[in-house]
Amino acid sequence: MEALRPKPLVDALDGKRQPSPPIWLMRQAGRYLPEYRALRSQVPTFLDLCFTPELAAEVTLQPIRRFHFDAAILFSDILVIPHALGQRVSFEAGEGPRLEPIGDRAGLERLRPEADAAALAPVYETVRRVKAELPPDVALLGFCGAPWTVATYMVAGRGTDDQAPARLFAYRDPEGFAAIIETLVQASAEYLIGQLEAGVEAVQIFDSWSGVLPPEQFRRWCIEPTAALVARVRAKVPKARIIGFPRGAGASLLPYVTDVPVNAVSLDWMVDRVFARDQIQRRLPVQGNLDPLALLTGGAALDRAIETVLEAFAAGPFIFNLGHGILPETPIAHVEQMLRRVRG
Repeated sequence: MEALRPKPLVDALDGKRQPSPPIWLMRQAGRYLPEYRALRSQVPTFLDLCFTPELAAEVTLQPIRRFHFDAAILFSDILVIPHALGQRVSFEAGEGPRLEPIGDRAGLERLRPEADAAALAPVYETVRRVKAELPPDVALLGFCGAPWTVATYMVAGRGTDDQAPARLFAYRDPEGFAAIIETLVQASAEYLIGQLEAGVEAVQIFDSWSGVLPPEQFRRWCIEPTAALVARVRAKVPKARIIGFPRGAGASLLPYVTDVPVNAVSLDWMVDRVFARDQIQRRLPVQGNLDPLALLTGGAALDRAIETVLEAFAAGPFIFNLGHGILPETPIAHVEQMLRRVRG
């Protein structure tokens, strides 16, 4: 029997430094690719694309065929969980997601106590389809939104500059807000378990709005719920590999990695790299943190930015990535330039 080929990204998550860091990009399956735009034009809505396994699998595989990244990430969206809980969710062209806002405890009554498993079943089928087609050295990642970040959209009904509606809800009625968070912890845990059982090799928890909270609120609404989420997943899948991404956490990264037992932490482009190397990477592998605007710029500026990231983190267990998602207007040639530079 042929020996299994090593998967560099899985090895990095297990704490093994790689001669050349494995690389994937957040939102690598998306609008910057012409093949994605062509496929997206064939379906009425974004959620139709997410919930049609044949199409979602194709979108997941597109950047692997073009760039041979070291990981494919499931094509879906963090707001499939509110959808499965019974909240109305839609995506407006050029405006982002729209949800029926939950402004108070009365809004909670419109939610199901548990996510509808049938609504999420197509996602697991997508995982199985992608798994069957991936090259043997490419890892498959799943994901969910962190409870705090998903709650901000559920409360406001959309993204805002500072997610003030959710912050106000949490201040005015912490018990009511905690009920939303607990529902999301439970639903998100089951969702990640389903992805892991379907075949993903690691999952990432996106807390894209963690940076809007002061430290004490960060602990209550980001650290504690994410730790509870990880515990629920590991109770069912003990060896689950989990990446945390508390975007904008800054110095709160240290208590995050101390109290949330993730295998690796993803770094945004705003973090102090010396702090992240000396205080975070010595504890666990790190991922990131190229500025998406540097990738958009290309040329010498991109080369310099890549070298800065590699100089900071390549001596330890490290996964090269962006500090957030790739911008839709990013030229493909710049992605190719980045790959040549990172892979030497």
